[in-house]
Amino acid sequence: MASLDHSLQRWIRQIGAVETVSAMGDLIEMLCGDQTAVFAVDAERSVVLWNSGAEALLGYTPKEMIGQHCLKANRCETCIRSCGLSDHGQIVSVPIVLHRNDGEPVHVSKTATGFTDAEGNFAGGIEVLVPTRADTAQAEVAPSPRSSQGPALPQLDIPGTVRFHGLVTQDAAMKQAFQIIGNVAETDATVLIRGESGTGKELAARAIHEGSHRKGKPFLAVNCAALTPTLLESELFGHVRGAFTGAVRDRPGLFRQADQGTLFLDEVAELPMDLQAKLLRVLQERTFTPVGGSAPVHVDIRVVAATHRALRQKVREGEFREDLMYRLRVVPIYLPPLRVRRGDTELLLWNFIAQHNERGPRLIRRIQPEAMRSLLDHDWPGNVRELLNVVQYAFAVGRGPELKMEELPPEFRESSRPAPVAMKDDNDEARQIREALERSNGHVGNAAKLLGMSRPTFWRRRRKLGL
Repeated sequence: MASLDHSLQRWIRQIGAVETVSAMGDLIEMLCGDQTAVFAVDAERSVVLWNSGAEALLGYTPKEMIGQHCLKANRCETCIRSCGLSDHGQIVSVPIVLHRNDGEPVHVSKTATGFTDAEGNFAGGIEVLVPTRADTAQAEVAPSPRSSQGPALPQLDIPGTVRFHGLVTQDAAMKQAFQIIGNVAETDATVLIRGESGTGKELAARAIHEGSHRKGKPFLAVNCAALTPTLLESELFGHVRGAFTGAVRDRPGLFRQADQGTLFLDEVAELPMDLQAKLLRVLQERTFTPVGGSAPVHVDIRVVAATHRALRQKVREGEFREDLMYRLRVVPIYLPPLRVRRGDTELLLWNFIAQHNERGPRLIRRIQPEAMRSLLDHDWPGNVRELLNVVQYAFAVGRGPELKMEELPPEFRESSRPAPVAMKDDNDEARQIREALERSNGHVGNAAKLLGMSRPTFWRRRRKLGL
């Protein structure tokens, strides 16, 4: 095999790599039809090869596509995320729906192979799109986007996508969290969900409830940081008439209202110490006393708590009871932020766009490459909720089938990336990366911006240098 590789390399050098690859694309086109698209992308997913079949199929000329991000042409609702090529390495005969530059839908079968460099990083890939016969014959009479024949731009999942009670991911850590949620839902164990704001903690809590024997019973939620201690105590445990000024009648609290069901305590780390003691009693004895009352009330309830803070740190700071922490985190579940599961950004983006397309009146078919790059480079401090808000903003302020840069919120347009810092050698690069991380207190996104890099480029350079 080594001698064969050597001979092949020598032959390719003699013929020319560009000529060789182009000829292979032409052969595939001749075998499969003149609308068979063959194109290649580099590590940044910019197009480096675009054959005449791709032009015939999607309407873009090679001059328009070479050097452009592949998202300019790959415009199906969910598989625009490159069908997981960078994650899975190979895609075989996956049916997808693309859209020509004139907006007409095109049904194709996609096969692709990815390549990696010496460090194992994605280095690009070659993709082949073969139109289905039915679509090729009927392209000019395709139904309008919102005809009675079905919804516009149907969602199609790529290999590795998991949908779970309103949560969508391709990320391994999120899939593990889904598995834990599914298993623990079958028990009555108390669960503590940790994750930043906007990561989907309440959706995870609802998934636990829906998967349990308590399904069909009440699911109630309260944000422990949103109320004053006095109001929160009354909200949770209820009060009797005359307990305080304005208490003109008995009121059942959330614990009693959620009897037989599930109570979700969001931001539980913000509970005052006196209410922590009362919550501990509920978890231990399943009883509590309403504000101003004397008779204990028994409840059969499951508690699912959530926080964006580390409870162990709160315990060390003397702001949270250690015994309550252990009662709450019988089963801990961690939901990672969106910035560390970068592959989910495009997945969720097109998922939200598909949902808004169904509602109308606007129908987004594609995203301007500049806007897509800005979205992919964003750190998403507000996580999935922030991404949803950005989509809602774009649908509200923009019109037309393309989501443009000027339709993103102001912070996307106002932030400008600095010019890349010149690197003399590996030692110099390693020093500058360390300094950037130190200046940004370890925040990878901010460190990358200081050096004028995208997060993926910053990550690859750190990995190459062993940092």
